[in-house]
Amino acid sequence: MRYAVLFFLFLLLKTFQAFPQNTASEQVKSFDIEAPQLDASKTIWVYIPKNYNSSKISYPVIYMHDAQNIFDDATSYTGEWKVDEFLDKLRTKNSIVVGIEHGNEKRIDELTPYTNEKYGGGLGDNYLNFIKNTLKPHIDSTYRTIKSAEHTTLFGASLGGLISFYGVIKYPDTFGKAGVFSPSFWINEQIYDFVKTTDISALKKFYFLVGAEEGQNMVSNVERMVTILKEKGIKENQIKNTIVKGGRHNEAFWGEYFGDAYLWLNR
Repeated sequence: MRYAVLFFLFLLLKTFQAFPQNTASEQVKSFDIEAPQLDASKTIWVYIPKNYNSSKISYPVIYMHDAQNIFDDATSYTGEWKVDEFLDKLRTKNSIVVGIEHGNEKRIDELTPYTNEKYGGGLGDNYLNFIKNTLKPHIDSTYRTIKSAEHTTLFGASLGGLISFYGVIKYPDTFGKAGVFSPSFWINEQIYDFVKTTDISALKKFYFLVGAEEGQNMVSNVERMVTILKEKGIKENQIKNTIVKGGRHNEAFWGEYFGDAYLWLNR
């Protein structure tokens, strides 16, 4: 009998190990919303600051992509960013963070502004219009938010970094800051000419993060874009380009630097 009990406990332990435990803060809630621009329904996760209910102030908003990976091990593919753990510890400079789930097999379509001959894609404007015209109005009407572009940030990594950067350039009246981690500029080379030929507001802020071990010419691609931004008149104090020796293309790397980017963008 004792061995049967031990064997049952062993199987129970293995079951728990097979399914990651929920690690999201109690400040994170979720809801579903229709995305007519994408002919889809999206699950949205919202982080509400701990002092939200005890205050009457309005908050800046950060829209983050690939939400499955930012708050919760149970929904992540290879680990979470621990965004909520960082935010739970903040005493000042609080924000509402809105995480938008990626479209799984449609992820490349949604997070690329241009079509790539090999990988497809090119529905980035539809995705950004969903945020701008459907999701943001819902968030602004549900929560106490500061609605101006100056207090509205796009933030993501890889394809999420690409679409965040593009969104701030394309829709300056809606988005004023971008957290651009390991951006996949290589998949949409057209973005360099787009930036060169677009009038860029002097109020924009960009935090770039790149790991030296990421490949795909990641470091040189970001440096190339930073050079173009400066040529367009973006000042040194509006750009931070962090290059990390040994940094690799993964959630652990991005999560490690989320706090630094958050504080710099909100200083």
